[in-house]
Order: sequence, then C-alpha cells, then structure tokens
Amino acid sequence: MNAPSEALHGPFDVAVVGGGVMGCTSALFLARAGMRVAVIERGALCRAASGVNAGTLTLHMTRAALVPYAIRAWKMWMETDQWLGQGVLATAAPGLSLAFTEAERELLRARAAARREYGAQIDLLERDAALAVEPGLNPAMLEAAFCATDGFASAYLTGRAYHAALREAGVRIVEQTPVTRIDRVNGRYRVFGQARDPESGPESAAASLRIDAKRLVMAGGVWLEPLLAMLDVHIPVKTLVNQLIVTERMPPIMRSVLSIANGLLSMKQFANGSVLIGGGWQGVGDRIRGPVETIPQNLTGNLRLAQHVIPALAKARVARIWLGLEAETADAMPMLGALPGLTDAWVIGCVHSGYTSGPYMGKLLAQTMLGEAPELPLFDPARLVVQAAAPALTPRENTE
Repeated sequence: MNAPSEALHGPFDVAVVGGGVMGCTSALFLARAGMRVAVIERGALCRAASGVNAGTLTLHMTRAALVPYAIRAWKMWMETDQWLGQGVLATAAPGLSLAFTEAERELLRARAAARREYGAQIDLLERDAALAVEPGLNPAMLEAAFCATDGFASAYLTGRAYHAALREAGVRIVEQTPVTRIDRVNGRYRVFGQARDPESGPESAAASLRIDAKRLVMAGGVWLEPLLAMLDVHIPVKTLVNQLIVTERMPPIMRSVLSIANGLLSMKQFANGSVLIGGGWQGVGDRIRGPVETIPQNLTGNLRLAQHVIPALAKARVARIWLGLEAETADAMPMLGALPGLTDAWVIGCVHSGYTSGPYMGKLLAQTMLGEAPELPLFDPARLVVQAAAPALTPRENTE
C-alpha cells in the first residue's frame, strides 16, 4: 500500500481524485507537461471499473456520438508501449454484431447506420459472409455488422502499466485512501482523506491525508455523485452492476469480438483459450456495498445467449464470475469539462464503454487544462446539475 506517512503533501499543481483509466491518463499528460500532480484513489490504481471490465475495445457497443472518441482511443490502446511505456496485451480483432431475428436485423442496420454517420467503418454482411469471418457462429444468424476497428486489452494489466508510467512521470500516487472532504483554502483546493489498510478492511485507519492543489480533477467513477456533493455540485450518477463470466481454457472456438444487436452480449476468446462473456447483465450491489452477488436468472440467461451464438460453448465450464460497477448519467453521456461555479475544477467520467474511450477522454481533459484547443468537443457537466434537495455547505473558504 502506498499510504501517506505525513498529514500534508504539496502544494501540487493538480490533485486528481480517482485513479481509473481516465483520471490516470489526465494525470499522466499533465505531469509530462511539467505539472506537479497527485492522484488519490480509494482503492488500488485501476482496480475498480477500469480493472474488472471485459477489456473490450469495440465501436459496436459504443454510443454513436462517442464513436470519434473511441476510434482515437482504440489507436492509443494499440500503441500503449509508445505512450504508456508498456503493453496491456491489446489485441486487434474483427468485430461482429449479430442479428438472429427480423427485429434484431432492423436494429442492427439502424445502429450500424448511426455509427457510420460518426465515422465508424461498419459493413453489413449476409450470413455466409459472416460465417467466413467467424466459422463457429450459429448458422441461424441472419445478418451481421462487421467492423475491423475492434479488439480487446487486458484490464487486469492496466493498473500495472499506469502505475509505472505515473511514477516515471513523477506523479504522487496515494492508494487505499477514500476522500472524506474537500475545502477551498486561499484559492487552492484542500483534499482530505483517510488511509486504510486493505488487508484489515475499511475500518482500519492507517493515517490521515491532506493535499493542497491549485487545480482539482474529479475522476471518481460511480463515486462522483458524493464526491461532487463535497463541492456543492449535485449531479445524479446511476450505478450499474455488470456481470462478467470467464470460462476455463478451451480449444480455439472464435477469432472475433462478438456482440448482439440488442446489446445483451459481449464475447471474445483470449490467447490462453479462456472465453470472456459479458453484455451488461445486472447483478446485486451499489457504490456503498460494492458488488454483492449475481442474479441466478441473469447468469443463466447470459450463458444461454453466449451458447446460442457460439454452439461450441455448450462444452465450456465456468471458471469464475464477478461483478463490476459502471457509472451512468441521466442522459447516458459523459461528464467531461469544467465544473460550473468553480475555478480550476474539472470532472471526467460516466463514459459509456468507458474503458474503450478512457485514454482519449483523459488526454482531451489534459489538453483543455493546459490551455490547448481539444481535438474534439467536451461534454459540459452543467447540463446535468440538479438543485439540491436541502441546503448544502459550499466548500469551506478560509485563510488558514
């Protein structure tokens, strides 16, 4: 654990609250531009949503308006050895989104057309052409959407890569330290946290934390709602509890990244033979308790759908099931930009298919904070602000 041993670190140019892919990428580019940066993470770096997702890098499951961001992020993932310093087993593979019914075919065509309008190179394939790409498919499939810009990375290796890159860039990494309060002091942000021993549970406090920084980036994922409330900014954030399944190792049964037009399946096979099955089927949990347990009918439904798409999966044995938390805003679009009513404070998060687009979103925010013109537009969080149900204290302003 990298817990702080003293009460005060700083002053920093930037404090980043949240150590997932988006927060870490912002921190990395800011540090390389010469800023002194601290990252404060409630758990371990890139081990929440950024570490337990399926690692899919697909345009088929990216919202149409986010396709330009995902295309640029896909390229970043394929080149992590160049800008991050080490690889994360990023693998380019063709992607197929499938239709088995006429209703799904209609949906498939509509979604492909919408993504093409935003720059995705997606072609429609009849059954025989799709079977030539992926021979293991159920021949009952009617039509497929094909995209060459697809693939996957190892979410598990992501934290290791970012940890090394941030350290090399001189970023102060503080892990296992939930933020408990944020004040405004002499024109700076003062971030308070309580470190904990991960081996002894959340109630085992090891040390207190206080970091002063001129600028603040809120990148806390599903915890953004309570974190932003510390700044008297009230934005509802929904917590999704996504189910993931991995099989034991199997002989090669697929060579593409597969999904269903209705969005209820995401599937790929890794080099070691294991098959990862997802698709947003929900489990039990929330941001307070974390992931709790799977829902049996969702588990069997996900498996049956996967076996319907690739019949050879009927022989697979499940090795492990887990749940990952994902954040979503009221309009299911990201928060990315300056926080309303505050100076030198920004937010980044709630990106649908956030792992896919995460590195590029973080790069965009860093560009903006450095005074550069971002390559693509941001997503103003002001549109999501709601009136607080009860009066709340503003960040404490004092002259300590």
